[in-house]
Amino acid sequence: MRFDDRRVMTKIASLYYFDGWTQAKIAKKYGVSRPVISKALQRAKDEGIVEIYIKDESVHTVKLEQELEQRYGLKEVIVVSTENLSEEMIMRSLGKAMASYVNSIVKNEMKIGVSWGKTLASFVEEFPFERKESIHVIPLIGGMGRNKVEVHANQLANRLAHKLGGTCTYLYAPAIVGSKDLKDRLIDSEDLVEVLEEGRNVDVAFVGIGNPYIDSTMTDIGYLEEEDIAEIKASGVVGDINSQFFDSSGTTTHLSINDRVIGVGLTDLKNIEEVICIGHGTHKVESIHLAASFNFIDVLITDERTAKQLTKLKDF
Repeated sequence: MRFDDRRVMTKIASLYYFDGWTQAKIAKKYGVSRPVISKALQRAKDEGIVEIYIKDESVHTVKLEQELEQRYGLKEVIVVSTENLSEEMIMRSLGKAMASYVNSIVKNEMKIGVSWGKTLASFVEEFPFERKESIHVIPLIGGMGRNKVEVHANQLANRLAHKLGGTCTYLYAPAIVGSKDLKDRLIDSEDLVEVLEEGRNVDVAFVGIGNPYIDSTMTDIGYLEEEDIAEIKASGVVGDINSQFFDSSGTTTHLSINDRVIGVGLTDLKNIEEVICIGHGTHKVESIHLAASFNFIDVLITDERTAKQLTKLKDF
């Protein structure tokens, strides 16, 4: 019997894929070795007799994930299908996706750094209660005041530590102060120095990503004044991570506002083993594109619409 004959290959494929026979059972039926059947099945695929596809609603998001991982060299990309969902439900879906991923990687005795923002707050809200040994959570940026305290890093660190059954540190300072001189005087404090050093040495960091011009939490809270916005625009800023602004070349040093931020800088974040970024919205596409391109992040969690826009962007 010729096992390269289309009729024979079709019969073998039918037994294997439709009837659930093993290759060993088919080989016994035809009195040949299992590798002969394996080669016949492969040839059936090569010649188009058999076409294999995955039938699942998540396939299109998986393809987006793989494309973005390859394009940016990211460790992991998670794309959430958010078609016909409200903004509130999108936030919850993203939060659940990040919570699931983080829960799978968090190990005992880890040091975890957390930034701030609305989307990160949704992640902490969706994170389940777990009992991990000796987990310690550190805020990566300051945060004081009465506005939107529920999204500040200290608050998120406290809530996440509580859910993990661990401990947390607090960074008692504003995220952005009025001058570099004031920042320098504040970080002379031994407590702040120690917390910032802890933040630079975490095992994993959780951050959001912002567009300072559209739907900016920093503007809503009042951290950014008109003169700050003017400087940001003039400097060609395209986004911020941990309230550190970067331009289209990935540069941050020429921005005076970055000198007033009390938190872990982008250069420090690049030295952390795994930085997980959650962010969505077509207004953040360029920000995410550049953050991934300049290796500010290692893992991206986003929505389907944003992911599709990222695949259409040309490299800088």
